[in-house]
Amino acid sequence: MSKHCGCSSHDDDKQEHQESHSHKHDREDGHDRDHDHDHGEGGFDLRAELAPVVLVIGLFGVGTGFEEALHNTPFSIAEYAIFIFAYLLAGWNVLTIAGHNILKGRWFDENFLMTVATLGAIAIHKLPEAVGVMMFYKIGELFQEYAVGNSRRSIKAVLETRPDYANLKVDGQILKTSPEKVKVGEVITVTAGEKIPLDGEIMVGTSQIDTSALTGESVPRNVKVGEPVLAGTINKTGVLDIKVTKLFGESSIARILDLVENASSKKAETEKFITKFAKIYTPIVVFVSLAIALVPPLVIPNATSAEWVYRALVILVISCPCGLVISIPLGYFGGIGGAAKRGILIKGSTFLDTLTHVKTVVFDKTGTLTKGNFNVTQVMPKNGFTKEELLSLAAHIEAQSNHPIARSIQKAYTGEVDLSKVTNYEEISGHGIRATISDRLIIAGNDRLLHRERIPHDTCELTGTVVHVAVDRNYAGYITIADELKEDAGRAIRDLRLLGVTKAIMLTGDNQKVAENIAWQLTLSSYMAELLPEGKVDAIEKIMADAAKNEKVAFVGDGINDAPVLARADVGIAMGGLGSDAAIETADVVIMNDSPTKIGEAIQVARKTRKIVLQNIGLAMSIKGVFIILGAFGLATMWEAVFADVGVALAAIANATRVLR
Repeated sequence: MSKHCGCSSHDDDKQEHQESHSHKHDREDGHDRDHDHDHGEGGFDLRAELAPVVLVIGLFGVGTGFEEALHNTPFSIAEYAIFIFAYLLAGWNVLTIAGHNILKGRWFDENFLMTVATLGAIAIHKLPEAVGVMMFYKIGELFQEYAVGNSRRSIKAVLETRPDYANLKVDGQILKTSPEKVKVGEVITVTAGEKIPLDGEIMVGTSQIDTSALTGESVPRNVKVGEPVLAGTINKTGVLDIKVTKLFGESSIARILDLVENASSKKAETEKFITKFAKIYTPIVVFVSLAIALVPPLVIPNATSAEWVYRALVILVISCPCGLVISIPLGYFGGIGGAAKRGILIKGSTFLDTLTHVKTVVFDKTGTLTKGNFNVTQVMPKNGFTKEELLSLAAHIEAQSNHPIARSIQKAYTGEVDLSKVTNYEEISGHGIRATISDRLIIAGNDRLLHRERIPHDTCELTGTVVHVAVDRNYAGYITIADELKEDAGRAIRDLRLLGVTKAIMLTGDNQKVAENIAWQLTLSSYMAELLPEGKVDAIEKIMADAAKNEKVAFVGDGINDAPVLARADVGIAMGGLGSDAAIETADVVIMNDSPTKIGEAIQVARKTRKIVLQNIGLAMSIKGVFIILGAFGLATMWEAVFADVGVALAAIANATRVLR
């Protein structure tokens, strides 16, 4: 529904939600890697993964130590037995993936390069080198799994908040049951130290709530009767009776888990580039290596095939793009995990990249820059109506709405609301509500609604958030409602400017005077007021059209009416603590504690992630380039090749994990 002030609409206008997911999400490519290092809910078992690596190292040590002795005896078959067993143990995964891809027609990838190089090394009797390549790759994979496990644990920290049970209150008795079995409207009891199992509203009690798992904030939040609480947070002090407002599957905690689990499906352009690059780069490397193996023995006097085949195999190992293939997705994954630790949910690495280019941030007003904690400050009846009658009519017509303004009117009304008197209820998007109460036609909303219904009135130039009421097409008066800025709104704008954001713009359905006052207090670049929901979409499109080619526009909002704008912006950021489901579903980034300063933090995390990813690309390409030249001139052995491949991968992995800190 819509709530409005003066001659304009309130900026949190409600409308029917037409699409829960942004169309731009559908364009993102899913995972296309051949094996995803995801252990699911079980996580990374270091002991189980370490055992085969230790065995391979032991066999490699024995084989290397006794290689010469075995090679010059009738027991030389033992040399092959030891090394081939170690080779298969270390490289079985690489060999099977290479074979699987070849059968599917995908020949050229890092697995193919390693398979050809190591089998070639075995063919020219370089057994230790062949095993060494696979062994160090296996060690590299171990480090990668461990790093991914750390990143995943940061994201899956939310899983620890998954409630195991709910204390359901039935006829004065407490029944311990599964949260999935509790229905909306039922009452649960949460004692001190227990997790809150479902989203709800406090009916009895006051307490402090630890929201750190969801929001990243260490300071507990004070809550009292009438305030909402979220599943997954922890009740620190008092005993609370909570009326359940959402089923467990629809609760904040369940939806957050779904968001973070699907984050990796939105791949950044850099990841897509590396995938495309590897498809071109790998066959070039194979054919260059083939030329090095075949051509020099034919044209260079005294050149031996064994020497140049060895050089070609060295180049194949050096050229493996493992450092890139492993570390770049890991860098983005670490960025998503690092942001999650701070209470910022980023739905994919593509949005991390987009955040680095944000130069304009556009804000909704209510619930984003302001608290959305409305209180009735004035009840002004007109044309013979009384204050009590005006407030009663407004409370009855607003009783079916969860909008903050509606709740403020309901809170101000001390009488009983009889919903049986309310019929023909209709919400008019961008305007307000129309209904019949005790056979009288009542409308409540903004000044536009009065003009639409052609109701005479003389109260257009009012300051503040105002709800007008008319009875049987006669103007009955207005109710003024106050809101206030969030404490960190000003600091959020200053932080963004320090990060190089050149424009901070506010879009609101509120009137010009309210918008001007907010813009002045926050030193915003500009504002647009008196906007209908569709007007916000037009406004964001104009702002995006005016932006420079490589500059991105972010929109920050929390209401149902913000969903289309969140979908349209280059990156949509939702205030997720108490934001609407539609906004959270549509947004690309969700701020779990509703703090505007987290927007700057999200941009900082994105830029750090991008910096680390580019460092990894530069590191891998430069070191490999040097060693390829050395290999071509016969100055690098298979062992240097192993360093150039696995060593670079390990260095890149270690660098990628920095984004978590």
